[in-house]
Amino acid sequence: MAVDFKTFISVVPHVAAVRKPVLIRGRHGVGKSCVVYQLAEDIGLPVVERRASQMTEGDLLGLPSTDGAVTTWNPPEWFKTACDTAVILFLDEVDRATPEVRQGIFELTDSRKLAGFALHPETLIFAAVNGGEHGEQYQVGEMDPAELDRWTVFDVEPTVEDWLGWAKSNVDEVIWDFINQNHNHLEHSDDFEPNKVYPSRRSWDRLSECLVGAGLLEEGADLGVVYNLTNAFVGFEAAVSFRDFIETYERQVTVEMILDDGKIEKTSDFGINEHSALVEKMEAVASFKDKLTDGQVQNLADYFLTLPSEVAMKLWTVLGQGEIENTVALHQATGSDGTAVSAYIVELLTGEEA
Repeated sequence: MAVDFKTFISVVPHVAAVRKPVLIRGRHGVGKSCVVYQLAEDIGLPVVERRASQMTEGDLLGLPSTDGAVTTWNPPEWFKTACDTAVILFLDEVDRATPEVRQGIFELTDSRKLAGFALHPETLIFAAVNGGEHGEQYQVGEMDPAELDRWTVFDVEPTVEDWLGWAKSNVDEVIWDFINQNHNHLEHSDDFEPNKVYPSRRSWDRLSECLVGAGLLEEGADLGVVYNLTNAFVGFEAAVSFRDFIETYERQVTVEMILDDGKIEKTSDFGINEHSALVEKMEAVASFKDKLTDGQVQNLADYFLTLPSEVAMKLWTVLGQGEIENTVALHQATGSDGTAVSAYIVELLTGEEA
């Protein structure tokens, strides 16, 4: 059964604590490498990364030397580092490696040593592959039961929320807003047609870097250039939608319009998806981290009273993640039409008017 990254990050420390090797399986571009580096930062270890698919036996074992009577192996620099100091040894694309290299990794995962050299006691082994459930879509070698038995295997299927949480501080706000409102364009989840460009979590990150660097997410940017670059990174369908989104972005309803300006009428035609996206944006920018002003509480109350029940409770949950005084203030507030927020909450919870 596949897990999302939130679950993976919560359980993998127990595996790391007993120094067992971890194999992450999942589709390309979902963030397998990123989560390894995130874990390394969390536990304070450097990462030594090697692409197993690009290694030969010599790259793995090192080169021999002899005194005329005895031959010894000289380990490569990356492996000696993992033996001398505590690191996360990250082996990417193991299922694309040659059989000889995989046999060497077999010993490394089984006994934590190779060619007579033992890993540092605190060194951790992680690997990432595209095999598993989606393996038939990739040019990878299958892992037999004996090989898999040396790993602790996690199949990952990250959620959109996993990416949105990571992307808050890693991609441009415009792209974040687009994915937040168009979850279906984050990545392709069906079978892949040969030679067709599809969006992935990684490609949106790369597109963000390119567009920001070129200043193409600023007002007045050439939308034709934006479209052509987006098409190159994430494919035709996503590029068309993103270009249209950029064109109307100035008319998008922002958190500031609601909390600071009280322009509730701008959401009058919103459905559940649009309201949910706006609430998610409030959560992403930590709108309720600090105490709201009286005016902001009034504006929030007026907006809250317009929300469908599912979204209203979602907003209430997001509000509870911030300053507690904001929750109290909203509960005690009354909308501009005289409706008490507390009464509306009772109606949401019970289905009956207070």
